[in-house]
Amino acid sequence: MQRLRSVREINSLQPLPLLHNATINLLKTSKNLLAFSGGGDSTALFFLLLEQNIPFDIAHVNYQTREQSDVEEAYAKKLADTYNKQLFTFTCKLENANFEHSARKERYTFFENIIQEHGYNSLLSAHHLNDKLEWFLMQLSRGAGLIELLGMQEIEAREHYTMIRPLLHVNKKTLQAYLENHKITYFTDESNTSFKHVRNQFRHHYANPLIENYAEGIAKSFRYMEEDAKRLLPHQATRIKDLFLLPKDEDDLINIRHIDKIVKLLGILLSKAQRDEILKTKSCVVGGKIAVCFEEEMILIAPYLKQAMEKKFKERCRQARIPSKIRPYLFTSHIDLSALRLDHTL
Repeated sequence: MQRLRSVREINSLQPLPLLHNATINLLKTSKNLLAFSGGGDSTALFFLLLEQNIPFDIAHVNYQTREQSDVEEAYAKKLADTYNKQLFTFTCKLENANFEHSARKERYTFFENIIQEHGYNSLLSAHHLNDKLEWFLMQLSRGAGLIELLGMQEIEAREHYTMIRPLLHVNKKTLQAYLENHKITYFTDESNTSFKHVRNQFRHHYANPLIENYAEGIAKSFRYMEEDAKRLLPHQATRIKDLFLLPKDEDDLINIRHIDKIVKLLGILLSKAQRDEILKTKSCVVGGKIAVCFEEEMILIAPYLKQAMEKKFKERCRQARIPSKIRPYLFTSHIDLSALRLDHTL
């Protein structure tokens, strides 16, 4: 393992223009947690954050799947000690069946517990342009609209924190060059070369060759599509705790796009069947967890609860035209009903 550079050496480097200025400014005023694996992408982001004097700590998950898993954890500890970062580690052993899904669930549960316990504002991940194109191509092959095709965004609001992907506009080749030019140690996960995972097939056969030849144009196209996506979603929802009030549009395509984003914030990715059910019924419970109810001018979205309520409260909800599926959440959350009358535009 190569010698780690001192903080003075890091600060003396000429920073590469890899991070957007707006993102840098946001991160400098935020308490940040970096998801760190020890791979090339997260290691490059670690040192880029150092160069910009952005405050952050790191979280590392050891899945014990490879011989070098413990070495990667040791590297995370060495970086944390060298650069005075707090390190959170989690070790788990998962079954091979549906490993990727289980691993994602475990690590985000771990990250979100840290965020809530220690008061972090932002979770940083090292997803890059190749990852974004890989997702785009996978969704394109399955059938998807613009919002689904775009997938992850550089800055994305979650329930209790902001997800930030500062490298989403940078291609993998540029990150590799950065690591090599500065002689930075990182590790390679051999599972990323296995074609048993569909995402790896898309990555190696389609996404990487396209990025290799057309990186600048692809990045520009994503910027154009993101601007178009904003025009597809002209309304903004009002959030009160985990209750969302969304102005109803005449176009159900716009409605379902908004609902899709809101429900994702609450922890559920909608399937096509669930989207169809929402638009057909205009009042349903998604996955047994989230109520989606259309009213004359507003769509209400909230966690679905079964809760006995006082008769007086139910009568007030009826007078305020609040759907029955939404009422238990309002009751348990002590939300002021006076702001929720639905017989006029909010």
